[in-house]
Amino acid sequence: MAAPALIQSKGVEYTRILAMGAARGDLIVPNDDLIGPINSSDEWIRQRTGIITRTRASADIKALDLATEASQEAIAASGIAPELIDLVLVATISNIQQTPSLAAVLADRVGANPAAAYDLNAACAGYTYAIAQADALIRAGVGHYALVVGAEKLSDVVDPGDRSISFLLGDGAGAAVVGPSDFPGISATVWGSDGSKADAVGMNGTLTEYRDGTSAWPTLRQEGQTVFRWAVWEMAKVAKLALEKAGVTPDQLAAFIPHQANMRIVDELAKQLKLPDTVEIGRDIATTGNTSAASIPLATHRLLQEHPELSGGLALQIGFGAGLVYGAQVVVLP
Repeated sequence: MAAPALIQSKGVEYTRILAMGAARGDLIVPNDDLIGPINSSDEWIRQRTGIITRTRASADIKALDLATEASQEAIAASGIAPELIDLVLVATISNIQQTPSLAAVLADRVGANPAAAYDLNAACAGYTYAIAQADALIRAGVGHYALVVGAEKLSDVVDPGDRSISFLLGDGAGAAVVGPSDFPGISATVWGSDGSKADAVGMNGTLTEYRDGTSAWPTLRQEGQTVFRWAVWEMAKVAKLALEKAGVTPDQLAAFIPHQANMRIVDELAKQLKLPDTVEIGRDIATTGNTSAASIPLATHRLLQEHPELSGGLALQIGFGAGLVYGAQVVVLP
């Protein structure tokens, strides 16, 4: 007996980012506040990372609170009623609860209940992963409008005495509303992983080790030189492939918005891509710090605030981090 034919979803042909929102930690933390425990200097941090200050959130502010503020701005700017949002995707590595998801609580907070909602952990590539998923899900017809958020409170997982990564990290959230479009607004995504380099950046312990008293509270660590070399050489290849997949040349870009890992990495990637002077480059790290999954949407939001003429232009965005994982695509700026 033949099985009855199933009805499959079919959505729109194209999607795009309709609007952005942002929230940064309420505290501005200069380098001088951090140099004591790591026996360093303001000059050393600036030279190695390009960071002058970073934003961090007060103890009573959660990643969820930052995500809510950013999301409310994005939804208001999009003109889409929150009840029409039926997908909420949150990229984060710093949700203080394994479950429930930050996304489900966020959906309720912003008035999108009963949207499908879930968190995803692709570290600093999380936002690009979530944009790829929102695009695919809407075009597949299982969603109509998506709220995509990168949200982090990394100060919860910082060891003030760690010289490998602690002074890089900040807190913040960036949000985007993705919806149907009359033209292609999100290109094919180039993404992947290399778990053989998992030890290069990540947590230095597990929750069960902490519970059993065999480890301190888990905090982030990295092998700086390993990550730097991988980010510069391998991610330049990924960025070039993303441009190729999008059918775009560097001179056609309005902006380049990489993960804000380190200013030296940002500048070296721009050099490798041979970007002309006409391309604006996201350098939000100087005053926000490295906010992992939040860094690309935060840098995008700032660029659009400072250069509103970029609206409607093409931006190459690329995220890369713990896993190791990476993701890149070209988007039309809202």
